[in-house]
Amino acid sequence: MLNGGRKAEGGGRKPQNEATHGDNTKGWQKDCPLAPLAGYKIKKAELEGIYVDINQLPAGNIPEIALAGRSNVGKSSLINKICNRKNLAKSSSTPGKTRTINYYLINDQWFMVDLPGYGYARVSQKEKARWKKMVEAYIGKREQLRGVIQLLDIRHEPGENDILMKDWLLHLQIPLLIVATKADKLSRGARMKQIAIIRKTLDLPEMPLVFSAQSGDGVEELTAALAELL
Repeated sequence: MLNGGRKAEGGGRKPQNEATHGDNTKGWQKDCPLAPLAGYKIKKAELEGIYVDINQLPAGNIPEIALAGRSNVGKSSLINKICNRKNLAKSSSTPGKTRTINYYLINDQWFMVDLPGYGYARVSQKEKARWKKMVEAYIGKREQLRGVIQLLDIRHEPGENDILMKDWLLHLQIPLLIVATKADKLSRGARMKQIAIIRKTLDLPEMPLVFSAQSGDGVEELTAALAELL
């Protein structure tokens, strides 16, 4: 889906050749000597704003971590789970409903940014083009962006759009964390098989982080990985 962009300038974003962390930050595709901040807690979260235009996004230097993934991959459920809020982010049974960039202020310190989902076939080509342009502009130019969490449904092999997104983010030298969602839908044996497929398909140096909004699996690991960038 996304195959354009710019390379990072200066020292803000480092090349992402291999992961160098322990189990608490499995999946970060970046070279960083910092240890994970174990025990980090999200104590406060609120919806800051909903934006349809890249030029409307908040000004200032507050750090941002973005969520990217296919429509219906579980972004809203992940936000609600790690923030311990049931309805902070509105989930929908209709894929492709998120057509805006949604900002959540976390601990009064940083923004979690929910990007429109990609890959939903029932959306018009005009609407797809608008989303694509908006997401490309955000990821390619947003200086406040510290990293991207790319979500994949653990039950499915990564598709072409998933691969393009991952490769584009690495090209831009943006720290990237791959998270396999909906782990509760599979047995533990099936999980291991699927994350091995995801790792091979995306050519990852480590297994992706496994997450379930239902069971809470991966919540501590994910919050520790988030804290590492902040």
